[in-house]
Amino acid sequence: MIRICSTLAHQGYTVTLVGRELKESAVLQQQAFIQKRLYCFFTKGPLFYAEYNLRLFFWLLFQKADCICAIDLDTILPCLFASQLKGTKRVYDAHELFCEMKEIITRPSRYKMWKWIEQFAVPKFKHGYTVCEPIADEFEKMYGVKYEVVRNVPFEKKSKIQIPRDKEQETSNYKPQTFLLYQGAVNEGRSFETLIPAMKHVEVPLHIYGDGNFMEQTKKLIKANHLQDKVLLKGKIKPAELKEITETAYAGITLFENNGLSNYLSLANRFFDYIQAGTPQLCVDYPAYRQINDRFGIALLIPDTTEESISKGLNLLLTDAVLYAQLKENCKQAAAILNWQEEEKILIQFYKKLLG
Repeated sequence: MIRICSTLAHQGYTVTLVGRELKESAVLQQQAFIQKRLYCFFTKGPLFYAEYNLRLFFWLLFQKADCICAIDLDTILPCLFASQLKGTKRVYDAHELFCEMKEIITRPSRYKMWKWIEQFAVPKFKHGYTVCEPIADEFEKMYGVKYEVVRNVPFEKKSKIQIPRDKEQETSNYKPQTFLLYQGAVNEGRSFETLIPAMKHVEVPLHIYGDGNFMEQTKKLIKANHLQDKVLLKGKIKPAELKEITETAYAGITLFENNGLSNYLSLANRFFDYIQAGTPQLCVDYPAYRQINDRFGIALLIPDTTEESISKGLNLLLTDAVLYAQLKENCKQAAAILNWQEEEKILIQFYKKLLG
């Protein structure tokens, strides 16, 4: 969202990004656009969604705007109703197939509610964009809306970032640590149930940067498999720090369970973050990833997310020096194309056509 809002602000639009405020929310950093946080008494569950949607609706109702953009399904209703009452244009920014996420599709009552919202609201958003072609195709098939594809790619790295060294690293016999990296949400459906046991058969450690709704289960899996010294939970850090760490990782990991269209058709941010960092990765062989990998050859694709496939793939990356060197070189070439400086051109044309 920072990339999208910054691009639009630099094009001369007045942009306001609205989110929610939590007790643990970091201080907002100055940006080229306006930032607004809404405080909610409830922080999770149905009461939170009801409260946040009401607060967002009434806030939007009294704002001057030419266009209101809903980000994912959990903000679509207040954006729809406010835009209808105000007579403004509206856009849907779909980062995923919300109803097909594991935490939704595996809970019938929750799925029924969100699917009703999707079926009611999405057809009323004639303008929108999403993160990959397979998801755009699915929206067109389900609701007859033809959305643009704006991928969540990072900015192209212009120069080598110098990694700060601590006192231990300054010693003359210091050697960089070889480690595998998972970055992003620690959520259901990310294959931690098989990734963590697979690490018993891999020699190097795994560093996990992020947080999410599967964190407690992840801690239990690490303990149950006696991997406290090999699988390290590093928590959430600032994006700039994470970029530096990603550049030092031996390989990244992009895995999703095939338990719904949202995962199967996904195109995760981390997939592009690894590419931009010049870091080869292990990735599951789903359509959007295969399409890009067929062109650039930047990842080792595995057929499924079983413990055996994951450990076999990671060990191949660690032992096949020729394959690893080729993937790393291909990342450098792909980074010149798969970056925000190129991708933002699609976003700019979208809003120029819609708003002038």
